Amino acid sequence: MTAPSEPDWFKSSYSGGSGTECVECVRSADGALIRDSKRAEGPVVHVRAGAWSVFVRSLARDGLS
Repeated sequence: MTAPSEPDWFKSSYSGGSGTECVECVRSADGALIRDSKRAEGPVVHVRAGAWSVFVRSLARDGLS
C-alpha cells in the first residue's frame, strides 16, 4: 500500500504582488480546495464543482481572469 500523495497546490496569479495576500488552490475530485499560502497547516475551504465553475466564470465575465 502506498501513502497518499500530497495535493498539487498552486498559487493564484491574482494574489497580491507584495506576497502578503496569497491564496493557493488545488482541484479535487468534486471541486476545489482553497487555503492561505502563509498558513499551509491552517484551515482549507472546500468548494463544490458547480460553485467553483460559477465563481471562475464570473471572474472571466468581469475581466478578472
